[in-house]
Amino acid sequence: MSLPTPSLHVGPDAGRGHLVFTRVGARTVIEAARANTPLKLLTPDNHGHAAWAFATSFGGGLVDGDALDLSVRVNHDASALVSTQSQTKVFRGPRGATQVLTADVADGALLALLPDPVACFAGARYSQHTTIALAPTATVIAVETFTSGRQAHGDRWCFARYASRLSITRPPTPLLSDAVLLDAAHGPIDRRMRGFDAMATVVAVGPRATEVRAAMLAAHGERASTAVAASELGPDGTLARLAGPSAEAVADKVHALLASLAASLGDNPFARKW
Repeated sequence: MSLPTPSLHVGPDAGRGHLVFTRVGARTVIEAARANTPLKLLTPDNHGHAAWAFATSFGGGLVDGDALDLSVRVNHDASALVSTQSQTKVFRGPRGATQVLTADVADGALLALLPDPVACFAGARYSQHTTIALAPTATVIAVETFTSGRQAHGDRWCFARYASRLSITRPPTPLLSDAVLLDAAHGPIDRRMRGFDAMATVVAVGPRATEVRAAMLAAHGERASTAVAASELGPDGTLARLAGPSAEAVADKVHALLASLAASLGDNPFARKW
């Protein structure tokens, strides 16, 4: 596959948001949370010591021309979950929709970046770029998932373009620059995807991801309902690719790989999802 451009910019009318997570005593609190339309941030309570934030957009999805830009800061020794309220639906349009997320994770901190899948409908164009900067002892666990669209409505790999880039650094050293591009201009997407209807990338880096990394490596080579391929990413990182017949099958496998994350957050982020 060809690679999308290495950077993605959103205009002055983008829905911009900012989150800051700070540890206070034994718990993490959200020190700052702000957003402007069409971006909305939800910050519900949970039963653990981590702080949780969920991004969503007004209107039930991204329409043509929508652009979201979210910055995240996780301060020293804090634990943060950033997710979405539901799957990101992308509707048809010639200009497309974009999302940019930039995160800085301080020493001893954990960022769990677990958005629900992106579902591009027929004719949709979508681009996203996630950039994460890690301090020397910071940890990130990040998931990116996309599906074939609305299979029940015949929208199976019928979108025009899906482009994603995930960049992780321990400044100034780059750890990962991972890109995915599916473009109908390069030929029918459904033929290339064969029987798969959902794919995910899982990345775990840092000292607080040891158990997750072990689970990812142990799953390497599985070919049950969801196929898994995992590899080392530097001295303390692991990357896994998953492909399955449905969003639910891939989500089940992602949840299994991240089962130990509940202990790090003090609560299970998947207990009330799917």
